[in-house]
Amino acid sequence: MVEKYVCSFCGEVLEPGTGKMFVRRDGTIYYFCSTKCQKNYRLGRVPRRVEWTAAGRRARGKE
Repeated sequence: MVEKYVCSFCGEVLEPGTGKMFVRRDGTIYYFCSTKCQKNYRLGRVPRRVEWTAAGRRARGKE
């Protein structure tokens, strides 16, 4: 069975064989579905404050 990962920024489920895995020096693993998510993470943005992420939608009461 293939493992399914969730994007560390937006919360979207990744299809097997897609996305990027980023490993920090301390061993923390992040999965990104797109370069849009990866660049927003590098800019230091908080997913709760970005409207199009799952956490942002939950914070605004849309889901």
